[in-house]
Amino acid sequence: MDVDTSIGYALKRATSALRAAMDDRLRALDLTVSQYSSLELLAHKPNLSNAELARGVFVSRQATHQLLTGLRRLGLVEVDGTGRDQRLHLTPEGTRRLREASEAVATVEESMLAALSSDQRNALRESLAACSDALSGHSEQRTR
Repeated sequence: MDVDTSIGYALKRATSALRAAMDDRLRALDLTVSQYSSLELLAHKPNLSNAELARGVFVSRQATHQLLTGLRRLGLVEVDGTGRDQRLHLTPEGTRRLREASEAVATVEESMLAALSSDQRNALRESLAACSDALSGHSEQRTR
């Protein structure tokens, strides 16, 4: 593999740089990237189960337990129900902290994309979606 021309390597570098920048900004808000991702997902899809949250933020079910423990300790997420009927939602404090975190993450993303035109940003978004779909089998399902 030639790292100078490898798309995968370039994507990994961008992902690592994005994660590091998000970590830096979110640390000031006492949040991790996984916690922030969880808050974003729960804001858009309230009442998820633990398993649905795990899939949505790309962590294992075991990691979700630790993640939720931290979010509950911070008073950002509440759990209704028991066992498999548990449903998760943001508290008012979770909603407030998410607003702050979303602003911080938006500045990181804007910095990352500053050198790209609007057309280039759209092309990048579409290209990344196409790559993701190709690897997850979604493009095959669309053509059938």
